[in-house]
Amino acid sequence: MARIVMKFGGTSVANLERIRRVADLVAAEVANGNEVAVVVSAMSGETNRLVGFVDALDADRVNGHNQSMGGPIEDEYDAIVSSGEQVTSGLLAIALRRRGVKARSWLGWQIPLRTDMAHSSARIESIEDTKMNEAFSEGKVAVVAGFQGISDDGRISTLGRGGSDTSAVALAVALKADRCDIYTDVDGIYTTDPRIVPEARRLNRIAFEEMLELASLGAKVLQVRSVELAMNNNLPIRVLTSFAKDGADNPGTLVCHEDETMEERIVSGVAYSRDEAQITILQLEDTPGMVAKVCKTMSDANVIVDMIVQSISRSDNAANLTFTVGKRDLEKAVTALEAAKSDIGFEGLKSDSNVTKVSIVGIGMRSHTGVAQTMFEALAERGINVEVIATSEIKISVLINAEYTELAVRALHSAFELEVG
Repeated sequence: MARIVMKFGGTSVANLERIRRVADLVAAEVANGNEVAVVVSAMSGETNRLVGFVDALDADRVNGHNQSMGGPIEDEYDAIVSSGEQVTSGLLAIALRRRGVKARSWLGWQIPLRTDMAHSSARIESIEDTKMNEAFSEGKVAVVAGFQGISDDGRISTLGRGGSDTSAVALAVALKADRCDIYTDVDGIYTTDPRIVPEARRLNRIAFEEMLELASLGAKVLQVRSVELAMNNNLPIRVLTSFAKDGADNPGTLVCHEDETMEERIVSGVAYSRDEAQITILQLEDTPGMVAKVCKTMSDANVIVDMIVQSISRSDNAANLTFTVGKRDLEKAVTALEAAKSDIGFEGLKSDSNVTKVSIVGIGMRSHTGVAQTMFEALAERGINVEVIATSEIKISVLINAEYTELAVRALHSAFELEVG
């Protein structure tokens, strides 16, 4: 007997027919003698619909209504947007009972899954396993509403978009599960986006570190926090599809410890992110502490800085500093820098949101030379200019003009022969 946590995303529970399909998959695991907990997202599009209601009411304050009643609304926001998962957990529990499987739904506060008080972006502090283990001993499947918990003030809290993945992995860790299966609309982790490279290949296994880099660099299959949590607790994650035909092979991709990957490859995948913007600070005084001032300004504005490069300016004792931020933070970042211009000491700013970050990732880069050469030669042969470079032990990222995104991804996928099994 194994203990398994199964997680189903919004597309997997998008309607009643798909919820019935999920119930069949869960019932099959129970029939195999396994103890099962299920974590579900809201139906596809439901969270956006609920957020829309909140945004519409919040606009009243902007338009001048009830100004005296203004103030933070994140706690009520959480109460509203978490209701989508409550619906799907109850519906799946009913579907399982109709199949003769003992099941009950659980909301975050009933477990309880405790979080900090950062409403709408809470972090998990602890999960109590007593009640869940009692349910397992009674032969029941626990159907858990993902994305939510309870904060120290006794209010419903949510973990941010994509938080159901984190809920599932955290629950699997707390319950000492053998693995966590993440069901989605794709059948595993691919060497790159198959929409750009039809020859992209599904990986049988991938190391935690590689998956963490790919997730942080733009791959959408798994949420970053969930991968980090699984890696820290050495919990295997299996990514597979909930849309496989009955009887069809559905092995997915296993995300596991590096020693278990067994595949000798230098580069495992090519990722890209269009959610990038570039800022260049011109004529920044070239003295110690200036970059720190820039980074502090961004930190105070709650803007995350990613890639950074400094170049010599035309003037003596001055430099140009280029870095990237999330596209949605560009206006906020520029405003903060302009406000701090006299304190930091620079001549001007340039910004560009028409850029893409393209990256290669692979644990084999630790022990092989010539990887950077292959990457930059492949880009140069296609006439693609590199504006910013960032590296780590197992990745190389470059910032390029957005119009070359697909060409760059295809060039790198071919250069490292990732289509070859």
